[in-house]
Amino acid sequence: MLFGGNGRKDDLVLEGIRVVDPTEGVDEVLTIRVEKGVISALEPSSADATERGRVVAPAFVDPHVHLRTPGREDEEDIASGTRAAAAGGYCAILGMPNTDPVVDSAAVLGALIERAEVEAEIPVGFLASITKRQEGAELTEMIELAERGAAGFSDDGRPVESPGLLRRALQYRQVAGRPIALHCEEPTLSRAGQMHEGRVSAELGFHGYPSLAESVMVARDLALAGNEEQPVHLLHLSAKESVDELRRARAAGVQATGEATPHHLCLTDEAIRNLDPNLKMNPPLRAEEDRQALIDGLRDGTVGAIATDHAPHAAYEKDVPFEEAPFGVTGLETAFAVLNTRLIEPGVLPLATVLERMSAGPARIYGLEPPRIAVGAPANLVVLDLEATWCVAEDEFRSRSANSWLLGATLKGRVVQTVADGKLVYAA
Repeated sequence: MLFGGNGRKDDLVLEGIRVVDPTEGVDEVLTIRVEKGVISALEPSSADATERGRVVAPAFVDPHVHLRTPGREDEEDIASGTRAAAAGGYCAILGMPNTDPVVDSAAVLGALIERAEVEAEIPVGFLASITKRQEGAELTEMIELAERGAAGFSDDGRPVESPGLLRRALQYRQVAGRPIALHCEEPTLSRAGQMHEGRVSAELGFHGYPSLAESVMVARDLALAGNEEQPVHLLHLSAKESVDELRRARAAGVQATGEATPHHLCLTDEAIRNLDPNLKMNPPLRAEEDRQALIDGLRDGTVGAIATDHAPHAAYEKDVPFEEAPFGVTGLETAFAVLNTRLIEPGVLPLATVLERMSAGPARIYGLEPPRIAVGAPANLVVLDLEATWCVAEDEFRSRSANSWLLGATLKGRVVQTVADGKLVYAA
C-alpha cells in the first residue's frame, strides 16, 4: 500500500538511554542495538550511563500533511516535506489529496507514489479524494484507487456536503478497505468566517466561524457512520461540542476516531489579537473551553491522534492583512517541542500520552503497523532531548515554507535523531 524503502538499512547503537514506549509498556534505561535496520537487542543499562534529558521513543506518524505536490511545489514538495518531517521526529507521513490536480484518479496517485519512491526522505503515503475534483458531486473510483495504493480517502479542505453521497462513500469504503477521513464543516454556517465566532472576533470586527459549523457536521457524519456500521476518522477537531459528540458516538459503539493539532491544543482565539496571519487556520483557534476539551479527549483516548495539518504557504501569500491571508500553518518541525513546552513540562499531559498519540495512535487509525521498540521490529525511533532549549528561526526550517505561528518562540525539547524504516534520516 505504501511505505517502501530504498533498500539501505543502518547499524546503530543507542547506549544507556531512557527508553519510553507506551504501547510496549517500557520506561527504563536500556541499550538499543540495531542491525541492518532491525532492532536486534534491548539490553539493561545503568541509570548512571544516561545523558540527562535524553529519551528514545517510537518515531512519530503524521496522518495529516499537505505536501502541495502536484501543483504548488514552490510551497512544498515531497523531498522538502519529508526532510522537514524527519527533522520533526517522524518516520512516516500521509499526504492529503487537495492538490492541483486533485488526487482523484489512479494516474495522479500512481505518479505521486512513483515520485515518492525517488524523492522521499522518509516513507510517505497518500490519501485520494472521496469525490472527483473534491466538488462533492460524484464519487471517485475508490476501489481502483485503493488497489493503486491509496492510504485512505478524504476531501480535506472541504466537507462532503451531501449526506446521501457520503453514505454511498461509506458503503464503497467497506469494499475498498481504506479509512475515510472527514473535514467536518457546515459551509452555510462557516461562510466568510475569518476566526472563531466569539468575544474576540466581535472586538476585532472579524466575521465569525462558529463552533456549531463544525459540531453539527460531526454529529451528522457520526450518525451516518453508525447507520452504515463503517468507521470514520474526524480531521482536526477544534470544538468542545465535537469532542462531546465523538465521545458519545464511541460509547454507543460507532467506529470513529479523531485527531487534534498542536495549535488547537496550545492556543486560543485570544492569540489572534496580534493579527499574525500565521495564526489563521481552518478550523480556527477557539476558546479556552474548547482547548481544554481537546486535551481531555487526548487524555481519555476519545481523540486518538495528534496530527500537524502541516499546511505550507509562500511568504507573499501570508504577508498580507489577517483577513486576506489563506488558512494554514506549518508544523512538522515544531510539533513535539511545542507540545513538550506547553503541555508535558507544565504537567498538563504525561509524556507517555503525547508519545502514544503521535505514534501508535495515528498508525492504528490508518491500519499501519505501529512503530514500537521491541526485538525484531523495524527500527523507527526518535531520540529526544527534553532539556534542550531553542529558538524557532525561519532560516533553520527544512520545509520550503516558514508560515509557522512559532517564529521567534523559545521551546524546550528537541529532536536529536530520527530513524525511519531502519535508516538514520536526521541527526542534529
